[in-house]
Amino acid sequence: MVRSHFWCGRGGYSDVAFFWCPGLRLSIHMCGRFNITNMPGLQNLLDDLDIHVQLPEPRYNVAPTEDILLLRHGTADLARWWLVPSWAKEISTRYSMFNARAESLTKSPAFRGPFRRQRGVVPMSSFIEWRNEDGQKQPWLITNEDHTLTVAALWDIWEGGNDPLLSCTLVTTEAADAFKPWHNRMPVMLNREECRRWLDNDQAIDPDDCMLAPVLKYNLLLNPVKRAVGTPSNKDPELFDAAGPQVVLKSDH
Repeated sequence: MVRSHFWCGRGGYSDVAFFWCPGLRLSIHMCGRFNITNMPGLQNLLDDLDIHVQLPEPRYNVAPTEDILLLRHGTADLARWWLVPSWAKEISTRYSMFNARAESLTKSPAFRGPFRRQRGVVPMSSFIEWRNEDGQKQPWLITNEDHTLTVAALWDIWEGGNDPLLSCTLVTTEAADAFKPWHNRMPVMLNREECRRWLDNDQAIDPDDCMLAPVLKYNLLLNPVKRAVGTPSNKDPELFDAAGPQVVLKSDH
């Protein structure tokens, strides 16, 4: 049995800020932190994808190596957010495997197989990105008007331990022009029809498919939040209250 559960509660490098995970220090990539709440569109998404699962309890400041909700064709499971390839000798954080560059999906040995036949979707209500402001890293909360984002993911199963381990990585692409003041990359955010296509592992996805393109498919709402979110053990939802004026990035469509 794969070490995953229905939710009942609970590569490439970039030069960005640093944060702490237990026993781990690494640079925050895009996407490196997110929230999942009972956002209005989540139940509609699950219904559309014919996935029957209890809505998750709200979780804030979710960081790499934590278990996250992974949607696969007809199922919803918990998966470790840091891909462990099936052929890996051991579970390791030596290489950053929580993001997969769209440009590398057919080139990287870790991503090539999952891109062909092990694609999934990670729902989130918002993600966090940092940018330099007045010499400091300022975190920004990023969401859409429905507070429901669906991010392309890849998954694999590692069977080198006592129990099989289900793990995943989030796919990123080059940033859309409007997003570049915040980061040079962004998660691949799928619309509803793209979710269905991405989850259909019987059908190949071209690496140049437009769903992986650096465009904004809907408006994004950005709010500065408290800098304390830089510590992933800080899970207080009040940290994500707006700490300044909202910025709206208009869709490219």
